[in-house]
Amino acid sequence: MVESSVTSQVVVITGASAGVGRATALAFARQGASVALIARGLDGLAGAKRDVEAAGGRALVFSIDVADAAAVERAAEETERAFGAIDVWVNNAMTSVFSPFVDMTIEEFVRVTAVTYLGVVNGTMAALKRMSKRNRGTIVQVGSALAYRSIPLQSAYCGAKAGVRGFTDSLRCELHHDKSRVTLTMVHLPALNTPQFGWVKSRLPRKAQPVPPIFQPEVAARAILYAARSTRRELYVGFPAWLAIVAGAKLAPGLADRYLGRTGYDAQQTDEPVTEGATNNLFTPVSGDHGSHGTFDTRSRSTSLVAEAATHRGLLAAAVVGSVAAALFLLRAKRSR
Repeated sequence: MVESSVTSQVVVITGASAGVGRATALAFARQGASVALIARGLDGLAGAKRDVEAAGGRALVFSIDVADAAAVERAAEETERAFGAIDVWVNNAMTSVFSPFVDMTIEEFVRVTAVTYLGVVNGTMAALKRMSKRNRGTIVQVGSALAYRSIPLQSAYCGAKAGVRGFTDSLRCELHHDKSRVTLTMVHLPALNTPQFGWVKSRLPRKAQPVPPIFQPEVAARAILYAARSTRRELYVGFPAWLAIVAGAKLAPGLADRYLGRTGYDAQQTDEPVTEGATNNLFTPVSGDHGSHGTFDTRSRSTSLVAEAATHRGLLAAAVVGSVAAALFLLRAKRSR
């Protein structure tokens, strides 16, 4: 994927201490951007700051909870005071609980919703407050295939991601009405090898895992970087995300319900039993710097042909036209013999 320059841009990323947020911060830093890093964990934020600066970017850290609207607003204000006008805001922070719905508590549901849905609302509000005045800027909502096609054992997370999609679609209509030049885009991700599966709260008997096939977080980061400089409404990253959205949610949702009812429990668990006394990050961050990758490196893909095609539609169209032209030429040559 060819990356155009974002040198001198000011970028805010939530959930930046690990996983997709950490990989995205590094991708922007390599382009020379100034990056404000928002997350709760101090260890991870310190590591992300080192990564950004080593890659050539500037970094500013905010140890805050995105569910706290006032704290998010303060972070936006301090970012502009330190770096200047915010060009790109990436809403990436999330949390989840792996559990049958009947075993969930209302406190868990509220917490997942507050971070994964309202955290996006809070970030969007802080970004748009500033971007609207200048009539420019880009807000990237990090979505998921699960925003369209829910799976078992993650009812709170799936509901929150679907809520983000509904909220984003509504806001996009308002921006069109106002003839705003602020860009609002949503990037829907596949299963990724991030640390969240090691610290997510879970009631499953075996360790949680992303539903295979699994992709490295850099695949997501490259797509987010592309979305930040494009005007695309939505971007599906990876064939599994495309398949889940197009087939599982739009063409045959009833069939997908039954299929996931049969396979969705095992697909989200490894063969290893859960470690007794393991900590989770639902209400408090897990200590330590966990980086971008989880524990599934050997099973994860570093590239996605679908993602490459989605971000190179002009080249893809040229290739298709070229292939058709070549096929017609060969057909005519064969007939003329």
